[in-house]
Amino acid sequence: MSSEAHITRSEPSVYVYEAPIRLWHWVNAFAILVLGISGYFVGSPLPTMSGEASDHYLMGYIRFAHFAAGYILLVGFLGRIYWMLVGNSHSREIFFPPFFSPGFWSGVKHELKWYLFMAKEPRKYTGHNPLALLTMHFMFVWGMIFMIFTGFALYGEGTGPGSWSHNLFSSWIIPLMGQSMDVHTWHHFGMWWIIIFAIVHIYVAIREDIMSRQSIVSSMISGWRNFKDDGKIDDGR
Repeated sequence: MSSEAHITRSEPSVYVYEAPIRLWHWVNAFAILVLGISGYFVGSPLPTMSGEASDHYLMGYIRFAHFAAGYILLVGFLGRIYWMLVGNSHSREIFFPPFFSPGFWSGVKHELKWYLFMAKEPRKYTGHNPLALLTMHFMFVWGMIFMIFTGFALYGEGTGPGSWSHNLFSSWIIPLMGQSMDVHTWHHFGMWWIIIFAIVHIYVAIREDIMSRQSIVSSMISGWRNFKDDGKIDDGR
């Protein structure tokens, strides 16, 4: 356990999320929003528009927004991996959950009870609670990797053989998954996977901010985790 995990009554606030992590979080959230909306219309285009088709470039703009947001997502994720290596211990949490720690799985069990309204008192953590950590690792980290790989495989199909995206992604991902339409289908499924994660993530963050008496939402703005009473901080994992 790192020293950052220990809180005493004389230390009601802890600096958790460094500036690059906070910047990445909000830029990433914006990119995902743009990707979700534009991706929906790329998969289900508008049926028709008034006037001559040559007078409109709406789908072109939607596709451009999707591709631009995809590049932002990729660059941001690479930057996030870099900061995982040079940042504080909290910057590594979502990439390396302590799977072999008994305390971690005890925390997961307690958080499940807490979210199901079966536990009376919340446990407080300086970083992510164990269940959030588990969810972010499998749903978000691996979900993002899957979406980046399949997304740039489809993008490389359009840029054609010889392009970097085709060489790095399309040349092996499309044959591996069967054909282009299969990649489209799985990429579309991945979009809903990320959307479900985002909905749960927002709900839980707001719920915890209210019910667990510790700052969650504002921590990703200021970087500081504030504890609103003298309850026990349990980061044993």
